[in-house]
Amino acid sequence: MSQGSRPDRVADQIRGEVASMLARDVHDPGIGFVTITRVTVTPDLQHARIHYTALGDDKTRVNTAKALDRARVFLRRQIGSRLRLKRVPELDFIYDESIAGQDRIEQLLNDIRAGGAGGPVTLPPTPDDDDQS
Repeated sequence: MSQGSRPDRVADQIRGEVASMLARDVHDPGIGFVTITRVTVTPDLQHARIHYTALGDDKTRVNTAKALDRARVFLRRQIGSRLRLKRVPELDFIYDESIAGQDRIEQLLNDIRAGGAGGPVTLPPTPDDDDQS
């Protein structure tokens, strides 16, 4: 009758706590507008990968990554005091590229719709294009 595995439940709790702390408790101006997209925890609960996105350009993204790295110790300590775990997992923040890819696909589809029957649309090459001859 359990709902998911223990690592999944811990990941859900960490996602909620980190999102809440980033919104309320972390006052680093470098963090900006961060969204926690998902958290994955290793089966032994030793490491948590926190995937996030951030609004802004590449410079903002770099500043956000640095700010999250600075906040890592604080966030880990807070998770340790808020969740009942024997050992608090190490936190790794990873920028979620999949969201940017989805935005790019949506932009291309909108361009295609806007272009109508106006002419051919060329798509940028993908990494897989090199494999096909």
